Amino acid sequence: MNILARGVGRRKEAVAQVQIVKATNEAPGGKFVINNIAAEHYLHNNTCSILSIKAPLTILQSLNDVNVEGENTDKTLEMNTGLLSNFNTIVKVKGGGLVGQAEAIKLGLTRAICQLNDIAPYNKNKSIKEFSTENSMEESSQLPSNGMSYEATIELRKQFKDKGFFTQDSRVKERRKYGLKKARKASQYHKR
Repeated sequence: MNILARGVGRRKEAVAQVQIVKATNEAPGGKFVINNIAAEHYLHNNTCSILSIKAPLTILQSLNDVNVEGENTDKTLEMNTGLLSNFNTIVKVKGGGLVGQAEAIKLGLTRAICQLNDIAPYNKNKSIKEFSTENSMEESSQLPSNGMSYEATIELRKQFKDKGFFTQDSRVKERRKYGLKKARKASQYHKR
């Protein structure tokens, strides 16, 4: 298994570890697996949760139309239409409920996609798809930092930030205090 990028997301009590893996002959691309179960089955076909976890992938796929045409283009990110079919997404998540887990997966996937984009070198003759099929994470970590597509990374991060995918929601349940029934609920006051 060739891991291209990793990301961790947290929400409430849920912690999600997301890995983007290169597709192989045994495991064809385009799969989204959560705790060794298909994402739709794991989330009980809840449409809101499924759309939430796949939202970063749709933004990444929407950038397919932006190609490197000239040397002085500003927003450069060359991808083929079959980009997402070359990757599998494997998630290990624990704690919390299904909605909290879905939001943790969304944050972890966003971070993994940005890490994947950071390691891909800018080369106008190669796309990220071709780069990911040739190099592994170990080889790409040794690449010089001056060969990165800085404009593409900035554009992708800006779109994720505008949609609120980088915002970590750190709200958790408040602890119960002694003398009270819950965190703030007290027994009814009686005068006598």
